[in-house]
Parts: sequence; C-alpha cells; structure tokens
Amino acid sequence: MLARCKTAALQGLEARPVLVEVDLAPGLPGLQMVGLADAAVQEARERVRSALRHSGLKVPLTRVVVNLAPAALRKEGPGFDLPIALGLLVASGQLAGERSEGVWSAGELGLDGTLRPIRGVLAIAIAAQRQGARALLVPEGNAWEAALVSGLRVWGVRDLAQALWHLGHPDANDPPPACRRRSRPTARTGQAAPDLADVKGQAHGRRALEIAAAGGHHLLLCGPPGSGKTMLARRLAGLLPPLNPAEALELTALHSVAGLLDSSQGLLQERPFRSPHHSCSGPALIGGGSQPQPGELALAHHGVLFLHELTEFRQAVLDQLRQPLEEGEVWIHRSRHRTRFPCRIILVAATNPCPCGWWGDPERSCRCGEGQRRRYWGRLSGPLLDRIDLQVVMRRPSSAALSAPFRSPSTAEWTPPTGPGGCQAPESTAVVRQRVQRARSRMATRNPAGCSNSRIPGGQLQQVVRLEPEALAVWEGALQHRQLSARAGERLLRVAQTISDLGDEPGISTGAIAEALSYRSFDQQA
Repeated sequence: MLARCKTAALQGLEARPVLVEVDLAPGLPGLQMVGLADAAVQEARERVRSALRHSGLKVPLTRVVVNLAPAALRKEGPGFDLPIALGLLVASGQLAGERSEGVWSAGELGLDGTLRPIRGVLAIAIAAQRQGARALLVPEGNAWEAALVSGLRVWGVRDLAQALWHLGHPDANDPPPACRRRSRPTARTGQAAPDLADVKGQAHGRRALEIAAAGGHHLLLCGPPGSGKTMLARRLAGLLPPLNPAEALELTALHSVAGLLDSSQGLLQERPFRSPHHSCSGPALIGGGSQPQPGELALAHHGVLFLHELTEFRQAVLDQLRQPLEEGEVWIHRSRHRTRFPCRIILVAATNPCPCGWWGDPERSCRCGEGQRRRYWGRLSGPLLDRIDLQVVMRRPSSAALSAPFRSPSTAEWTPPTGPGGCQAPESTAVVRQRVQRARSRMATRNPAGCSNSRIPGGQLQQVVRLEPEALAVWEGALQHRQLSARAGERLLRVAQTISDLGDEPGISTGAIAEALSYRSFDQQA
C-alpha cells in the first residue's frame, strides 16, 4: 500500500514543499530511505520504529521504502520523523488516509514517541499556509512559533499519540491545555536599551549616529582607546523606529531557521544588534555550510551589525561584505543550489587609528612608524571604505566633560554640560529618535517604495534629490578636488539628503553638502 504525507525542507529562509511517500511491499523487513537525505534523516528509521512501538502501535514487518520528493532537493535534520511515522501508519492501515489529507507535519521523534522542537517551523508554517494546508502538526514547543502565521490551523502536540488524536478529531477547536499555553505569540521583553544621554561630549559622533539612523547609512568610527566608539555604536539600535509586522515576522523566521528562538521570546520586536568577534570566519559572518545557514550578517537583518576592531578582521573576510552591503542580501552558492538570505543592515565599524591606538592624540604620543600605520590601514580595502557613508574621527572627551555630572551645582566653577545644538545636557535617545522618525516619515512619502535614502536605486536618485545651484557647485568641486569615485559621490548626495530631511529642508543646501563632506575622513587614505 502507498501512503503520502506532506512536509517541507528548509532551503535558506524558505521552506520547500516535500512529499513523503511510504510504500509497503513484500520482502525482508527493513526500511529504505531515498530522496537525497542526510545522516540525520537516515537515522529516522530507528527513531520511528522505537516511537511506534512505545506508543502502542505496530511496526510493519515487511519491506518499507520511504521516498522524499523532489529527489533533487537535499533534506536534512530530524524534522521528517513525524511525517514518516504518519505515512507508515497510513500505509499499514492503522490510520485512515483521509484523516491526513491536507495536513502538513514536522517534528523530531524521541524513542518513547515524544516530540521534540525543531528549527525553522515558522518558515514551514508560512509555506504550509501558502500551499493551502488544512492544518499543521508540530511539536508542542513549536506551536507558539507556527501560530504567528495567520490563517493556518496549528496543532501543537506532546507525542505521537496526541498527534493521532488530533487527526481523529479534526474539528476540535481547543488544543490540550499544555499546547494552549504557548499557542499565542508573546512580545519579547529585554533589558532597557542604553541611552544616548550617557555619552559625554562627542557631538560630532552623536550627530553622525543620528544621520546613520535616519538614512540607514553605514558608519565608521575611528579614535583612540576610551574615546567612546563602542558606547556610540551600542546606542544606534535604540534610535531606529520599531519593527513593522512584516519586518518582525521576517526577522523571527531568520532566527528560527538559525535555531536561535525559544518560547520565551515570541515574535521578535526589538531590532537586532550583532557584534561578532574579530576572529570569526567568513561563513560565520556571511553564512555558509553544506546546507547554508545564516551568518551574523543575516541575523542582523533590519538592525545593526557592529564590527569592533575592524582592522583586526581578516581582509578576505571583510572583502566578502562588499556586495551584501550594497544589495541588502547575500547569496550563497553551492553545486546543486543557491540560497538567499536578506541582510538590510546598518554597519557600524570601530577601529583605532594605528596599532598602538594613539596616533593623532594630543596628549599621548604614537609609538608606530609610518610603515606600520600604512600596513595597519592596508587591511581595509578602498572599495570597502568607499561603501561606508559616514567616516568619523573621534577624540577622547576632555576631563571637564567627564567630571561635569559629578560636580555639585553649588560649586562656584561648575558649569552645566552642553550637548549638540547648545542644549544644557546631552540629548536622550527618545529626543533624537523623534527627529529620526520625522525624517524617515519624509523618506517614506517621497522615496520609491518608501525606502531609506541609503537604499534609493541609483537610477532614481536624480528624481529624488533636489540640489540648490550653489550646493551643486560645491558637490562638483568635491568630486574633482577629492577625486571621489562615482559611488562615493553618489553616497555623498544620499548623506546630504538625509541631513536635509533631519532639518526639514525642501532641498539640499551648501550647508548639507559641507556637513556631509565632513564625514568623508578617509577618502584620500583609502
């Protein structure tokens, strides 16, 4: 007898439909698996047999062939255990075939018949909903994740026996209590985000952070140890607007595919901040593997990727960032297929000016020679620096700025600390975020598809940007005297447009161009 059950195989961020065919034929007892299955899928033979036996069900004592179609699609992981077990039950007559019609399933079986959570269930649920599935059977620990997809009935089960109960009672609306507890998505709650008001001084760096958040521009911070590079970088995610529902679902699906979700998180509501160590490999940063997995670049999607000690990363690893930074997606090619992961991020990089860290510091002398500094900066290729819109040189804050919060107002020499714009104290994240959101609202109504200024297609940039005649002359002069590339000149306009949007200006003025030029510190060095 031949039985069929439906499931899905993960390929990048997507889940591809897979048909599990089970055939019982005369011959020596055994189970043969075909259909390009990896070792974890092949081992399902023993898990399924034991799970059926401990669940009080019969193991067919005949020749069993399990085909996973399409055969050209590689299948990996233990998520095929449940559909294989259901197919065996249908083929052996222990489960009516019409009960499994239109029902997708995925889950890892324990030897005692219990079901364990698997990764990528959200992607599988999205695929099932698009294919018009009647219901989706998943482990209880994954029920909350699958329930994030609207319009799909989800059955979260503890074991194989409970899965059979659901198939026998398809009209039962209420899942068992243990499943009902996790069937509703919950917002992720985390610690309070660091506030921008904690950063003392660094008006130039704070302004660059605001521009980066508003326009989605990449940012490089260069300064000696203790100048506040890391403090600024960690406060960028708090300036970004909240995730919309589509972004939150896509981000949650990415973390589900990577196996980084748990039931305490629910739908991810916070923009990610990823900070990989400088010793990480190319696949760890970009993504990879025989069955490609998302790397740090994709896990920072819709958020911030912070590369601390940029010049300590291997040059071959950094050069792999060029295309993804420009296109907002990374393609991983293998001999049989290619996988796409989205990575629309804001890159924030931090580095010291030289190996000892003190080159250019007014108080401490640099111990490095000219050759050492050239080799140090030679680790950063010109094309990579060309793709970073904002390049900021930072200085250590003065002792007066650091000690001001600890001084008593009654002290005669005490003066209130000043922040950007002449305010009496550094602006908080909430205040700056309001300006960022107003600027993003302007971009959403003006730019194609509501994208940020950094993502405007090159062919449509001239339709969006409005340059005043004096500003056009300044821009042309900068292209000539600084010998900027076409890409750098275009990015200069995008930054100037963001500055104009933050100032509610109708067009790009000479002041906006001049300020944008002040953030191109390493063009000649590149």
